[in-house]
Amino acid sequence: MGLKIIGLTGGIASGKSTVANMIKEYNIPIVDADVISREVVEPGKPAYLGIVEAFGEEILDVDGNIDRIKLGSIIFNNEEKRNKLNGIVHPAVRSEMQAQKEQHIHSGASAVVLDIPLLFESKLTYMVDQTLVVFVNPEIQLERLMERNKFSKEEALARIQSQMPLIEKKELADHVIDNNGTLSQTKAQLEGILKEWHIL
Repeated sequence: MGLKIIGLTGGIASGKSTVANMIKEYNIPIVDADVISREVVEPGKPAYLGIVEAFGEEILDVDGNIDRIKLGSIIFNNEEKRNKLNGIVHPAVRSEMQAQKEQHIHSGASAVVLDIPLLFESKLTYMVDQTLVVFVNPEIQLERLMERNKFSKEEALARIQSQMPLIEKKELADHVIDNNGTLSQTKAQLEGILKEWHIL
C-alpha cells in the first residue's frame, strides 16, 4: 500500500468542508489551501512583503495587516494587477502546501488530502495522485448558498457563476461524491472511495 496524495475540491456551497471534516474523523491529515493562503500573507512573511512592495502601504489597515477589501477593490477589475497578486501569493501557497505535505509524510501518514478550491482552475492536479470532487446539483447549490450566506438569488448566482461549473469539475475528477442527499449518504460514499484507495 503506497502513499496517496488526494486533491479534494468542489464549489461554493457544495459541501467540500463537510467532506473535509469527515476525512479528519478518519485521522487523515488535511492541508488546507484557504488556511495557508491567509497565513502566507501575515505581516513579515515573504508574500506579505512582496504584496506591500507591489501595491504600496495604502493597502494596509491600521495594524499593518493587509486590508483584503482595499486590495480586493484594486485587483477586482484589473486583470494585470490580479495576475501580479496571484504571482506573489500562489507560489507561496504552493510551497507551504508542499512543506506541510512532506511533514505529514515524514510523520508516517499513509495518505494526505490537499484541500484546494481551485484545484482544476489553477492547474494544480500535478500535486496530487487522485482527485475527489464534492458535487451538488446547481439548484441545491444555489439554495444552500442563499440559506447559508443569506444572499439574494442574484448575489448567490454571481458567486456560483464566478467559478468553474461543478459539472465540469465532475468530468475532470477521478472520483465524485454526490452531496445532494443526506450526510450519511455522503459519508457512505466517502468511506467507499477511501476503501477503494486502500486508505481505510
